[in-house]
Amino acid sequence: MAIEPETKNWTWVIETACPECGYDGRTVTIRDVPGIIEANAAAWPAVLGRDDVHERPDDHTWSPLEYGAHVRDVHRKMAERLGLMLAEDAPTFANWDQDRTAVEDRYGEQDPATVARELGEAAHRAARAFDDVRDDQLERTGLRSDGSAFTVATLATYYAHDPVHHLWDVRRTQ
Repeated sequence: MAIEPETKNWTWVIETACPECGYDGRTVTIRDVPGIIEANAAAWPAVLGRDDVHERPDDHTWSPLEYGAHVRDVHRKMAERLGLMLAEDAPTFANWDQDRTAVEDRYGEQDPATVARELGEAAHRAARAFDDVRDDQLERTGLRSDGSAFTVATLATYYAHDPVHHLWDVRRTQ
C-alpha cells in the first residue's frame, strides 16, 4: 500500500507548539537540541524491537520500522545541512524527497536491529555537531530548496521536532 506523500511545510514548528506531539519550538534553543536528540534516540531501540515493527497501522501511516529508518535519515540529513551552513555562506540545500527515499531505500524491508544501531549512531553524530556550534555561528544561514530560510539556531529547533514527532507517531499506534 502506498503512503500519500507528505506535503506540509513544517517550518511553523519553530514558532508554534505542535498540536499533535506537543513539541514547542518557542521554548527550545539550540543548546537544548543535543539532549532532545540523545533522549529521543534512546527510545528507538524499544520501538524497533516491537513485534509489530513491520506492520502499518493503516493505509496512510508508516510502520514503526519505516519511521525509524526515516528518523535515522533525518539525523544524517540535518547534520549534513548544518555542516554546509558552517562551511559555506548561505548554501541552498538540495531537495530531499523523504517519501521517494522511503520507497527507493525500501525502509519497510530493512533490518530493525540495523536501523536501531544506525539511528543511534546518526543521532549521536548530529547531537555532537549541534552541540559544537559556537555562539558566533548561530546566525549563519541556509536555504531549503523551497525557499525556506534557516539560521543555524532555527534549523536546530526545526530539526528536533522531527524525531520527537515521529516517536509520538509510533507510540500512538501501539
